[in-house]
Amino acid sequence: MTHVHGHVLCGLAANTALPPELVDRLIAFAGPDVDEDADFADDLAGRADLSDAQALALYTRVPETGVRLAREGRLTAVDVDPAAQPDTALALLDEGRGDPEWARVLAADPDSWRRRRLAECAGLPPDAVETLAADPDVHVVAELAMGLTPEVAAKLAEHPHAEVRRGVAWNEATPPVVLAALISGEGLPPVRQCLVCDREETPWAHDPNCARTDCDLPPGAACDGSHESTVSAMWHAALQNPATPAEAVVVFVDHSSMFLRWALAARPDLPPEVSRRLAMDPLPGIRADLAENPVIDDALMRALADDKDQEVRRHLAHNPNVPLDVLVRLAATTKLGAALPPRIEAASPAEVEELARSTDATVRMLLALRRDLPDGIRDALATDPDAKVLKTIAPHPGLSEAQLRDMVDRHGVRVLAKVATNPDASGALLEDLTRHRPPVKKVFREVARHRNATPRALLACLADDEARSIAAGHPALPPPVVVELLADGDRQVVKAAAGNPSLPRAVMLDLVP
Repeated sequence: MTHVHGHVLCGLAANTALPPELVDRLIAFAGPDVDEDADFADDLAGRADLSDAQALALYTRVPETGVRLAREGRLTAVDVDPAAQPDTALALLDEGRGDPEWARVLAADPDSWRRRRLAECAGLPPDAVETLAADPDVHVVAELAMGLTPEVAAKLAEHPHAEVRRGVAWNEATPPVVLAALISGEGLPPVRQCLVCDREETPWAHDPNCARTDCDLPPGAACDGSHESTVSAMWHAALQNPATPAEAVVVFVDHSSMFLRWALAARPDLPPEVSRRLAMDPLPGIRADLAENPVIDDALMRALADDKDQEVRRHLAHNPNVPLDVLVRLAATTKLGAALPPRIEAASPAEVEELARSTDATVRMLLALRRDLPDGIRDALATDPDAKVLKTIAPHPGLSEAQLRDMVDRHGVRVLAKVATNPDASGALLEDLTRHRPPVKKVFREVARHRNATPRALLACLADDEARSIAAGHPALPPPVVVELLADGDRQVVKAAAGNPSLPRAVMLDLVP
């Protein structure tokens, strides 16, 4: 079997028009003897029309598909032998459809990585949880701590290893009083171990240029007996945990670690005084995250609008509570990117009309990012004299062919690609876009994936290297052309053509072994 033939089979396995009897034939052909490039079993496992019988047959032929089949609800507990296929059993347990008895068996699995994956599963039997909580591998216990019930999490907060306590700090089910104790240390026995002193003689700090191949400690890892790097990571986890009380985390506002201050800046429960102090932090990234935090008040947002750092101002523009006049001012001084600011998305009808009348083209462009504009506003923006406004409004549903053609006539190559993305663009318009001179390469890619693309437009797209594989899979491509592409020199084109639902059934019959 050639490599190209292998890509044909991969494409066929994902082809939504493949008849059930050919799915059966591919399942029978799948297995360990198939070339690596022709390993289409995963494509078969992802088919939405796979019957239970076909899924079981595929699993029997290629056990490696078990995890995906289990995740997609194609297998049940009676189909799986946990001793033979523990990974599939773990997937079913994680989905809540496994046999609880498996947890007891897998908790004693010699593979610690597998025990860690078991520890991630919810709803484990209490005795399995107890076994995992006493696991000799601290990573297993730490993983378990991240998803435990409040009672068990509180118990593990007293674990002597800092890595386990870090897992407890991540867990949103951990009682707030316990999370506060992990930060203050009050009421808990002292930490006695960490990942650093488990393997290195202290005091020890990770060399930033460490060249040891056997070292998997993270950058910044250090221990002088106080287990400082892991304890800091535990604090960081608690700061990111919304269940941690605000009064327990405000102590980090002036901490020497920028990572801890950074995590504090994003919390939704910051007191006003802490917010004001963070707004003066020397690190722009911290001020930027604070600027996007909805908890900050109007006065602080207006102050941050004058921040010298552009990233701070850009983040502020994406704060859902930013005053509209502040956002308008930011549009004139800051590159805001292509994302729709939440405040623009939530603008009232009166505010929408006000924004549409703005003399600043950037403000009108931000409004044009919405895809639910009233017809009158949409149509007004479609005649905007500024090309960047037209590029932004061009994909808006509801625009007529005449409006789209007018944009092209007025601004040509600057708006072509965006016009091609409009869901209502007609086949005739798409054809004209592919014939435009000078051509715009991105147009071919957009036309190739457009639902209204015509055979003629798609044939033009085949001439573009980047659009060719997209066009090869479009169902409007003429069947004879699809068949020709099965012999293309580009493997991705071959796979796309084989996956094209317009591929004639007779050709499919001939291709499947």
